[in-house]
Amino acid sequence: MTFTRRQKHEAAQREVKMRQRVYPSQVRQEKMTQEGADYQIAVMAAIATDYDDSDLFAARAKGEMP
Repeated sequence: MTFTRRQKHEAAQREVKMRQRVYPSQVRQEKMTQEGADYQIAVMAAIATDYDDSDLFAARAKGEMP
């Protein structure tokens, strides 16, 4: 199965929103630390940004894409 950059971006964005909803309760229940939650959200947000086509030309100019 293959996915477009847009599909990957949208999936990562959904995951960020889900983490923002779920992780606060995980922190309150001491199932994860605030630092860990912040890190996991930030990593997924960075992945979403990597697949953001609105910045496609900038990514190419920086040599991040062929």
